[in-house]
Amino acid sequence: MSAESGLKTFRDANGLWEGHDVMQVASPQGFASNPELVLEFYNQRRRQLLEVEPNEGHKALAVLEEKFEVNIITQNIDNLHEQAGSKNVLHLHGELFKVRSTVNENLVLDWKKDLNWGDFDEDGHQLRPHIVWFGEMVPMLGPAIEITQTADILMIIGTSMQVYPAAGLVNYAPYGTPIYFIDPRPNVHHSDFDNLTIIEKTAVEGVPRLVTELFHTAI
Repeated sequence: MSAESGLKTFRDANGLWEGHDVMQVASPQGFASNPELVLEFYNQRRRQLLEVEPNEGHKALAVLEEKFEVNIITQNIDNLHEQAGSKNVLHLHGELFKVRSTVNENLVLDWKKDLNWGDFDEDGHQLRPHIVWFGEMVPMLGPAIEITQTADILMIIGTSMQVYPAAGLVNYAPYGTPIYFIDPRPNVHHSDFDNLTIIEKTAVEGVPRLVTELFHTAI
């Protein structure tokens, strides 16, 4: 979804992230081995986020709040949903504009500039990106499951359904819940889930279309 705003989907088809193995730049082991490389990797992501804006997909979800209670569960680490005006956004994999202490994971700070080796928290401990790296727990998974369990409508946008545990959230939706899957190359079939509608469109095209349909249904 964020790719349509101009953010790089920096993981290539061969699995490399900006030329780096994923474990070099997105794992506790990589950070321990070469913290400067990891910090600069996320500095580049942060700088790019400062240059882009929400697209029509983000904006349509914000408009949807005019008639519905909307909860967004996102794997994206940008804040484009918030920039578009969405109020209830849960970030499963962390947030690019936040950093946290390497010792006290509950010490989280807002951060929009570069993060460098030698930037410390108030207790003198190094700061790190507030990102869930490979091999780490997903602390927001529990709240995400609770939201999904109460869904009247489930909308899945622009995902390969290959990254777990996020991909498993769909299984927590109540039986019979209408599920809308929006992706130009959907990796699901109608037989995969009950009451599934597949919209083979990008987020910019498909989300506004579905929001319009939902508005008409609500009238």
